[in-house]
Amino acid sequence: MIRQFTPGQDNTRDYRDALGCFATGVTIVTAPSATGGIGMTANSFSSISLTPPLVLWSPSKTSLRYPLFRDARHFAIHVMRADQKELALEFSRRGDAFDQTRMRLGANGVPLIEDCLTRFECVTTTLHDGGDHAIIVGEVQQVTICEGAPLVFAQSRYGAFDAGA
Repeated sequence: MIRQFTPGQDNTRDYRDALGCFATGVTIVTAPSATGGIGMTANSFSSISLTPPLVLWSPSKTSLRYPLFRDARHFAIHVMRADQKELALEFSRRGDAFDQTRMRLGANGVPLIEDCLTRFECVTTTLHDGGDHAIIVGEVQQVTICEGAPLVFAQSRYGAFDAGA
């Protein structure tokens, strides 16, 4: 079946379903807060530039956690491994789920998840309006790479990347 439509208020579910056809990696973004740190699961992450090393992510402006990320000078993006679905789900439910993983505070007060596939430690360079989301651009200051396969999200489901397919 082929569906074609113009995105609008009356078909937001269809639009979300269409966007969900694009498989993405799963990240947990963290930033400092008055209580020691805040985290949020996000799949809106992308590389922008190699020189300088820039990445972006896009939190929803309606999230209660958004003001903390909007105002943060530093943040970290943690790419989740295929076996970390439960951790990603926990951070989607609550921003203080650090008790579910090994973590430490980095030099800028950013909570750093020790056990992840890859971590990008960033300084915020730009905040752009993106409709109901914001686009936060960061310059990568430090990268940590570990071994494993990435956690993938597509069509409202989590899964693993099969390099042999």
